[in-house]
Amino acid sequence: MKLLLDFLPILIFFGVYKLTGDLITATAVLIPVTVIQVAVVYLLTKKVEKMALVTLALVIVFGGLTVFLNDGWFIMWKPTAVNWLFATAFFGSHFIGQKPIIERLLGHAISLEPQQWSTLSFSWIAFFIFSGVLNLIVAYQFSEDVWVNFKLFGLLGLTFVFLIIQGVWISKYGLEVQAQPEDDQDA
Repeated sequence: MKLLLDFLPILIFFGVYKLTGDLITATAVLIPVTVIQVAVVYLLTKKVEKMALVTLALVIVFGGLTVFLNDGWFIMWKPTAVNWLFATAFFGSHFIGQKPIIERLLGHAISLEPQQWSTLSFSWIAFFIFSGVLNLIVAYQFSEDVWVNFKLFGLLGLTFVFLIIQGVWISKYGLEVQAQPEDDQDA
């Protein structure tokens, strides 16, 4: 259910664009749909992930500029801004705190050596930078329609392939963290 909610704004954005052929209209719909999506996730789970809040803020800022200035380039830059912001956060986490973000996110589920966590983190940083650059290449070198298709299928497919590669790498080097058994209350 949550996975569907996570992808609902981009699916609606895509559908509205395909129906109207208008990036401004699709963006005008995207903004409230994203706000509603975050609100529904909060109501269902009583929490919202930081990444979802960052994405929401960027949708409001870049989407708002797109609609207000009637200029689709702002929304086309949003995926790059999101990816580069995540790359910056992942990189900065190597200097702030005890663990990189990826270890904070996955450390409860898998066990890796510190160097392996670092390798995993830097692979995510490289992926975020690459995705941001690729988004700009498609936005500036191809038609708006191609960019909209790339936004949904290209970036999603690229992320899916990257996650599979990461999963294979983790299965090779990582150990599943075993839940600690609870003390027997009856003893």
